[in-house]
Amino acid sequence: MIYEHEIPSNSRLYFGESAKIKRQIENSSAEILENLGFSEISTPLFSYHQHNVFNDSRVLIRVNDSQNSTISLRADSTVDVVRIATKRLARSENIKKWFYIQPTFIYPTTEVHQIGAEIIGGSLEESANIAIEILKKQEINSSFQLANIALAHTLVKNYGFDLDDIKNIRLEKILNSSYAWIDSLVNIESVKDLEDLSIYPEDIKAELSKLKDIASKIDLEDILISPLYYAPMRYYNSLVFRAFEGEKLYLTGGIYTIQDVEGSGFALYTDTVIAKKMQRD
Repeated sequence: MIYEHEIPSNSRLYFGESAKIKRQIENSSAEILENLGFSEISTPLFSYHQHNVFNDSRVLIRVNDSQNSTISLRADSTVDVVRIATKRLARSENIKKWFYIQPTFIYPTTEVHQIGAEIIGGSLEESANIAIEILKKQEINSSFQLANIALAHTLVKNYGFDLDDIKNIRLEKILNSSYAWIDSLVNIESVKDLEDLSIYPEDIKAELSKLKDIASKIDLEDILISPLYYAPMRYYNSLVFRAFEGEKLYLTGGIYTIQDVEGSGFALYTDTVIAKKMQRD
């Protein structure tokens, strides 16, 4: 039996103080992004291209259009923003910086509100520093994590590791290796651990050096380095970052390639920020 007051599991209802906080977060973030030269975009709720985003397409909520072609509710904003900006709007607009304030939807009824930004051709440090500025504006203290997905692919391609073991953090299998340097790689946690890379092969050293270089350009003192963290989105292929506190994930971002378009961006998870501010208040 479904009662009149019930709403679907993991959908969102904001009212009174929580609705006010949501509006304040969105307004202050939009002001920061507009002052940095970003233009706002609101993409369609439905998309033909969401299956290109996720490794597991079962997360999509699917329907059909008037021609009986499969479409899905927007489960990720990045791919649609980049695709529309570069393929549809590029003929009339020469805008490289876009931001959005809109929800995404995951099967069966999960609703996730986001504030995101995409920079066509942008660098990771630019996106990361903007994300940090927005998070600081909300007075959120969190851990900031840097990772490099290219390291995982190098381990798989050149050293025979299993990608599923890396994705699922099966440390016992990863450490059960004949390579003397793998233990040191797994135990990297800070920028200080990247000071001496002489024990690593050249291909591994090159990817770790990217983490070391990017960390020096990010406006934070304490950065958690996690070389084997693997982001779930297909379009991430190199450096990625996220901010979290325990199990609370506040934002994610990174460098990506979408239909041969390179860029960088991030998404702030508004629902998590609201919950934190409500708890604190």
